[in-house]
Amino acid sequence: MAGIENWLLTEDPSAEYPPSPEPRETWPLPGGVAWVYQAPRHRVLTRPVVLADGFSLGRSNRDELYHRMQNLAFPFISELHNRDYDLVIVGYDERSAAIQDNAEAATAAISQAVTQRQGSADLIVGGFSMGGLVTRYALAKMEHDDLLHGEVGTYVSFDSPHRGAWIPISLQALAHIAESIAPKLREQVNSPAARQLLALHTETFVADPAQDPLRRQFLDDLRRYGGWPRQPIKLGIANGAGNGVGNGIPPGALTLSSETANLGLRLYAQDNTDDFVVAALRFLTQSFEKKTSGLARADSAPGGTLASFGIAAEYLKEIDPDVQCPYPDVNFVPSVSAVAVRDILTDTDLYTDISELSTDESELDRFMLSSTNTEHSAMTKEIANWFFEQIP
Repeated sequence: MAGIENWLLTEDPSAEYPPSPEPRETWPLPGGVAWVYQAPRHRVLTRPVVLADGFSLGRSNRDELYHRMQNLAFPFISELHNRDYDLVIVGYDERSAAIQDNAEAATAAISQAVTQRQGSADLIVGGFSMGGLVTRYALAKMEHDDLLHGEVGTYVSFDSPHRGAWIPISLQALAHIAESIAPKLREQVNSPAARQLLALHTETFVADPAQDPLRRQFLDDLRRYGGWPRQPIKLGIANGAGNGVGNGIPPGALTLSSETANLGLRLYAQDNTDDFVVAALRFLTQSFEKKTSGLARADSAPGGTLASFGIAAEYLKEIDPDVQCPYPDVNFVPSVSAVAVRDILTDTDLYTDISELSTDESELDRFMLSSTNTEHSAMTKEIANWFFEQIP
């Protein structure tokens, strides 16, 4: 089990992954690597599906990626192979690097797949979480630079934050206060990718939540290349529900509490009142309060969930066996963001009943929403079945 010095928002300290099968090929990429798992009946790359990794800290973990696609709710890789698709998994040397940097790895993987593909089948290209933004940017730039001429027929994003992701302000505040005992937590929160993904970011404990300059720059760069790829059909999948119903966390509820000699904390689910204490913290003898005013109730909103509070509790058990975490899961990618219909800064937008909207309100060509709020990027049977219905 990882120690508290390795605490990350996205990594369960007790998680272990079985060894993944050896890929048929491994492609070195600028800033990354691609693992090629061809369909058993194929001797050469024939019907490539290129899927990129998401956000965390450090190098992409092939065992974890393979396990999450194959061994949980739905055997996605086996089904791809049964349908004669070849899988190309794109990993990064650093998952927290800027999206534009990791897009270089995705661009190289797409180009390699186009070069090696035998036959005329269009590529399917996309990614999980941040990987959907990485490939969205890569494809848009490749089209702008005249590097693609119809070879990619389908783009797909799996719970990708097209309008922004959400890490609770309480956890961002904790990351800044607890830096001396959990340095990787603050490193992750302040990483280039986090600054680009989050709709609201706090660089320091005292900073007000705001859009980070790196996010503004990324969005400007994306717009410079047209915002989206134009050639492929654009598919988007949300792990969150589309009925406007939240995840069950009461706004203002205590989500995590711990008390030790060195560190004390009480974190609360985001509420929209003025001077709301979202985090009450103590480090050694010094106490701190993080207050917000008028922020949307984003912790509780419909969307793909991440066990950020629960993961924090698991790490904190190292120093406090009595840590309390009544609400382990929190919204990470709001449903409206995953299907690109609304921004995520107001309750009105976050809690939109998407089922009542015209599909024309999305920037995607087709999208699906899960029947309930499910784990972020989880490959459920519902999601897999919809995906296979959409692709050629």
